[in-house]
Amino acid sequence: MKNKYACEVEMARKSSIIIAKPKIETFLKNNNQNIYSPTALEGVFYSSKNDWRLSASTTAKQFIDFLLEKSILKKITLDFPTQSVTRYVYGEESAKNIYQLALSLKPKSYISHYSAIFLNNLTEQIPKNIFITFEQPRKNRPDNSLTQEKIDEAFKKPVRKTVNVAQFGDFNITLINGQYTDKAGVLKRKENDGNTISLTNIERTLIDAAVRPEYSGGVLEVLKAYKNASGLVQVNKLKAYLKQIDFIYPYHQVIGFYLEKAGLSDKRLAHIENSFEKTFDFYLAHNMQDMLYSQRWRLYYPSSLE
Repeated sequence: MKNKYACEVEMARKSSIIIAKPKIETFLKNNNQNIYSPTALEGVFYSSKNDWRLSASTTAKQFIDFLLEKSILKKITLDFPTQSVTRYVYGEESAKNIYQLALSLKPKSYISHYSAIFLNNLTEQIPKNIFITFEQPRKNRPDNSLTQEKIDEAFKKPVRKTVNVAQFGDFNITLINGQYTDKAGVLKRKENDGNTISLTNIERTLIDAAVRPEYSGGVLEVLKAYKNASGLVQVNKLKAYLKQIDFIYPYHQVIGFYLEKAGLSDKRLAHIENSFEKTFDFYLAHNMQDMLYSQRWRLYYPSSLE
């Protein structure tokens, strides 16, 4: 049984946090943040507990439990194959803040691939897969030189896809450990709810889609995105990103092919065609069966695109 002093301390703690409830809610409402990690929420508690005049005996856990009990926050657990991740959501859950939720999972991450195609208005589909890229550290370029035999062997095989996926309601959140690009073509965009999201711009999105069509709805959806972007894409900017990223494989041939199929003029295509060598035959996707060949781009592609 608790002694009288312990009971008084507990009552004082409960009383102080109840009194502070309006101030806490005002803070959360004005903080322009809907998603909190456990560490971030503890940081809010420790930086504001004196301003809110919380009892000295109040702990961060008690603070979080109170917010959950009063339905001020909702706890979400995402089960990835190697770990479970906890986040706390303030306000009403919606399809909008799933992007905030996904971006909170990895520092310096950004929305990419099919999700960026959607947010850049390059598709009429509403993808149920949310793709988030976080970049690897810069690495030295491998010394082994590219050969036609190595390309043929690699692209005969099925593509390897990440299994770092967690389900959230009707959505799947996919975390992609991407190549270092120094976040080329990544922008910050303020949404109507006041939150800011990081995502790839049109040119970078088209590059990512060409490189990994399996994360972008497949080659037919990628071609549709290129067609929808045909009047918007700045080919000089696209070329600059390709030079900055400096892929080992000749993905400029894939991108040139898509741009041609999207109806760009020869004058605009020349920015890609005349800026990169076409030394090898290449492939639009992995493990293709019924293929045609573009002499212009030295590229094998599925007959379904004709």
